[in-house]
Amino acid sequence: MSGHSKWSTIKRKKGAADAQRAKTWSKLLRFVEVAARDGGGIIENNPTLATAVQKAKQASVPNDNINKAIKRGTGELQGENYEETSYEGYGPAGVALLVHCLTNNRNRSSQDVRSAFNGAGGKLAEPGAVAWMFEPKGVVIVPAADTTEDDVFMIAADAGAEDVSGGEESFEVITPPAALKAVHEALEAAGITVESSELTQLPKTTVELNESDAKKVLKLVDELEELDDVQDVYANFDIPEHVLAAVAS
Repeated sequence: MSGHSKWSTIKRKKGAADAQRAKTWSKLLRFVEVAARDGGGIIENNPTLATAVQKAKQASVPNDNINKAIKRGTGELQGENYEETSYEGYGPAGVALLVHCLTNNRNRSSQDVRSAFNGAGGKLAEPGAVAWMFEPKGVVIVPAADTTEDDVFMIAADAGAEDVSGGEESFEVITPPAALKAVHEALEAAGITVESSELTQLPKTTVELNESDAKKVLKLVDELEELDDVQDVYANFDIPEHVLAAVAS
């Protein structure tokens, strides 16, 4: 499992206070709204919306809130005029970061992202400087407690998955973007619990970090993810298990 995926899983398991949960819900509902605006409000015909709704449900966003966000996206209810924008940059130890935003104020987003990079000793880069280091993939996380890596691989591969890697706590299933839904459904149909599944950007190569650099990079990632306009942060760091455990504690 990539370093960023491991860190995201750790944070998700720690849970969140009410204020943090409200911010998370707001971001997820913004994603739902924009997905419905761009591809229509019928989930079965809009893979991006299906992913957005799934992520919202995994975060326990109420169905009523999700439905209202879809209606804002389709114009049935009044909504904000959000637009997508991305920023690319480098953090401590030369780690590449790709920051995806949904915003109604590009100037605010740019200033906030730039401030986070500068404060962490990083720097923004020109468009295209970092994006080529990543490729779109689907990622499904399966708890390891109730199944085996072989069983997950057999089921997932038949549904179109590319790879399965594992650890003591969970297995990570990598899929082409178009196969994410089918793999998720195949695993659940086989009685295998799916902890999360999402479209993401995976790094083609990674930078291994020591404990000192890991703390700096994870601090930057957390600060970026705290920004209201930031939807996703993708990074090409990898952190050994023992280092990650030390940092997380």
